Amino acid sequence: MIMEASKDSYPKEFGAFLRAENEIIYEIALLPGTVQGDHYAIFQLYSKPIDFSLVGSVHSHPSGNRNPSDQDLRMFSNTGRIHIIVGYPYTPSSYSAYNRKGEPINIKLL
Repeated sequence: MIMEASKDSYPKEFGAFLRAENEIIYEIALLPGTVQGDHYAIFQLYSKPIDFSLVGSVHSHPSGNRNPSDQDLRMFSNTGRIHIIVGYPYTPSSYSAYNRKGEPINIKLL
């Protein structure tokens, strides 16, 4: 679903939050008012619900570069513990995961 949403948004960035239970991410949560641009997805964090099942974020990088930017790192530190960046061409292996500090982490796809 994330890859398809990223393809649909291309060439703009796609962004959403990740919902998990028992360490399994099972859903993405779209935040109303998210602004998509060619080099950014801006979340209106004031409208983010208080929801402890939201564990992090996912967004796309249309350039294909899956390294977090300085802006990504600032957002990571405030929005959860797991962050996924997907990159063009949005294939099943076109993703990287990071912790809130921007350090790479391994996640297993089910």
